[in-house]
Order: sequence, then C-alpha cells, then structure tokens
Amino acid sequence: MTTQPVTGRPAAQPAGENTRRDRRRSLAAGTISAGILISTLDLTIVNVAFPAIGADFKGASVADLSWVLNGYAIVFAALLIPAGRFADRFGMKSVFLTGLAVFTIASGLCAASGSVAALNAARVLQAVGAAALGPTSMGLLMVTYGPEQRAKAMRVWATAAGVAAASGPLVGGVLVNVAWPWIFLVNLPVGVVALIVGAKVLTPGGSGGGQKPAMPDLLGSALLAAAIGLLSLGIVKAPDWGWGSGAVLGSLAGAVVLTVLLLVRSARHTSPVVDLALLRIRDFSIANIASALYYMSFAATVLSVSLWCQNIWGWSALATGLAMAPGNLMLPFLSVLSGKLVAKIGQVLSIVLGSTVIALGAAWWALAVGVESNYALGMLPGVLLTRIGMGLSLAPLMGASTRDLPPTSVATGSGLNNMVRQVGFVLGVSILVVLIGNPGDSGAALTAFRYGWWFTAAASAATALTALALRPDRPKNT
Repeated sequence: MTTQPVTGRPAAQPAGENTRRDRRRSLAAGTISAGILISTLDLTIVNVAFPAIGADFKGASVADLSWVLNGYAIVFAALLIPAGRFADRFGMKSVFLTGLAVFTIASGLCAASGSVAALNAARVLQAVGAAALGPTSMGLLMVTYGPEQRAKAMRVWATAAGVAAASGPLVGGVLVNVAWPWIFLVNLPVGVVALIVGAKVLTPGGSGGGQKPAMPDLLGSALLAAAIGLLSLGIVKAPDWGWGSGAVLGSLAGAVVLTVLLLVRSARHTSPVVDLALLRIRDFSIANIASALYYMSFAATVLSVSLWCQNIWGWSALATGLAMAPGNLMLPFLSVLSGKLVAKIGQVLSIVLGSTVIALGAAWWALAVGVESNYALGMLPGVLLTRIGMGLSLAPLMGASTRDLPPTSVATGSGLNNMVRQVGFVLGVSILVVLIGNPGDSGAALTAFRYGWWFTAAASAATALTALALRPDRPKNT
C-alpha cells in the first residue's frame, strides 16, 4: 500500500502561506498608510502652529509665514506629475521609499530651523518627499491588494487621508502646547519605522519589462513652480509694495510669461507636466476650474479660523484644535453619506449642494463672529456647515474630474487635477493673507477677517456655479 493520508501537511502549508501573505499585506498597507498619514497631516497641522511660529521668529508677518504653507504647496504641485513618471520608470517602491526618506529628513530640518527662511527651505524639501509619496501610495495599494480588491485599496487610501485631515488641527494643537517643532518631530519615528518595514514588505510596482517611459519634464516643472511662486509673491506683497509698483507688476507679468512658456513646452515635450490633450476634454477642464476654486475656499477656511481663534480671541493652539474637531471628526462619516447622496442625485448636484453649504458656513462666520468669544453661536455653526459641505462635495468633485477621461489617461488626469488643487490652495492662502493684512486693533481685525470669510463664501459659491456647467450625470439607482 502506497496510499498514505497526506492531507494534513499539504493543507497546513497553504494555510501558513495565506497567513504570511495576509500579514505581509497588512504590514504593506500599514506602511503605505503611514506615508499618506504624515504627508497629509502636514497640510493641516501647520495652520494651527502659525501664531506659535510667528511668536518664535520675532518680526515675521503673516505674509512672511504664508510661505511656510505656500512653498510646500507650490513645490508639491510642480512635482506631482514628474514623481508619477519617475515611479513608472524606476518603480513605485523605490520612489515611495525615497520620498519617505526625504520627507522624514526634511521634517527634522523643519524642527531645527532657526529662521523663517530656513523653515521655508526645509518645507520645500518636505514637499519634494511628499510629491513622491502622493502618486506612488495609491499605486502601491493597488499592487498590494490586487485588481480584485481595488475598492478595498481605495478605502484604505481614503481612510488614511481622511483621518490625517480630520486629526491635523487637534494633533497640532496638542503638540504646539509643548513646542511648535514637535509638529515636525512627530514625523521622525513614523517615517523611520515605515522605511524599515517598507523596505522588507512592499511589492515593487512599475518599471517592469518593456520600454521604460520617457523622463519627465523637469524644466517644465521648474517653470510651473516659478510661475505659481511669482503669482503668489505678487499677490502677497502687493499691500507692502503697492499694486502699481514695478515689483508687483513684474511678478504678475513674469507669472504670465512663464505660464505661456510652460504651455508651449508642454505641447512639444514627450512627457509634459501639463497634458494639453486632456484639457480639450470639456468636463475635465470644467472640473479642474471647480477644483481650483474649491481649494481656494478650503485653504482660506482652515487658516482663517486658526488665526482668528488664536490671534483675536487669544485661545491656545489646543483650544483652537478642539474648536475645529467637531466638524473634522464628522468627515469620515460624511464620506459614506456622500456616496449615498451621489447615488440619489448624481455627482453634479452633490458638488453644488456641498459647495453651497460651505458658502453658507463662511457667510455665517462673516455675519455672526464677533470680537468677544462666541464659539457656540458664532464659530461652531460655521465649522459644522463648512465640514458638512466638504464631506458631501469633495469625493464627487474628485470623481467628476476623472469620469470622462479615457482609461489610459486616468492616472495622468488625476495627477493633473491634484496639481490644480494645490494651485488653488496657494491662491487661497495668498488672497486671504492680503485681505487680513496687519490690522491695528480688534475692530479692524474683525472687518479684515469678514472680508476673508466673504471671499471664502464667494469661492465656494463660484465652485457651485462652475459645477452646474458639467454634463448632468444620472444617479446610479434611478
């Protein structure tokens, strides 16, 4: 007899392999989520630290400090698409780990900065790392989970980004109470652990067989960064230099010239920063205009509340973070509600509804907030309305920006949309800084911030109006 029962051993081996595979997949997802978490957290956590950083660097104005946000957003926007092309050429794992290392090192440099200039330079380096993490994180999650679990990969990415965005002000408030450098130091242990684990468990993606993609247009990226930088510089410095001064007019004219050069170069380059063919897709272009307006409003919302609560009401950074928490903590639940809303009324009307609610929240601040602290009736309703609006409209807006793209262009189109959102963020911060200015007393500050909140409301209303130009979409369950 040669037939022995051998079922035990073969059955145990696949089970063990499945366990190891699941453990490796979980570690990989955790590593990627850590990268998403720290890079997204730094988009919101810095707002709460603004007054503390300004107090540490004597003589620094809000306009000077705005570059702590804008420098990051400008470089992030300029490098997003090239980073994606580098990932296609050299592999997603390599680019992700390189970006994580650069971001972690730059975080340490931010914490050690002894001047606003040094902090701005370190933030630029941080943005280089963050740009590498952006396009590779989603791609690595797709590789980790496989095409059959694409929806799960999307949920992991959205959850990590949502948790980071929601917790940023509160985490920032806690850390600033210790010292503002801790908002950057907190990235170090997370980054180091993620690097060690990621080197072992991440699955390489991209740079497979066949012909390598063309090198990305780095000169085009430099033109884009310089154009956005000059535009922001002209806007932010106009109150000091004068709107009719040569410096302001030269900055704005330089931004226009560099933008034209970028478009000309993009039309001729094999791997352009801006794929002009995509801009000829009507709804894609409209959705990108709406995205820019939306992020102008978002940037102004977060920064204005942080500055008002701390500079005018005299609240601590922790109290300010707690003030934003009720709205931010709703975002993960609102994202679920957003999916149900889109199924009922479609993407376009969801964007219009959410953007209108944001506009109402900002208008509430302009009408109800006073010099004396009135959080429950003044600030809180606006916090809730703006976050409800964001929760209902952001995912549909992102969906509308890619729905008409051909399958082969979805990744490129998503990168371009992300870049446009960052440009909107820069403009939102720049315009808010000009509107707020440097008021001499609380009465003047209230007037200035009301201008800022009306600007926020106008940008959100413009988002809603722009979305109405999109092709109407049918709800899924009609």
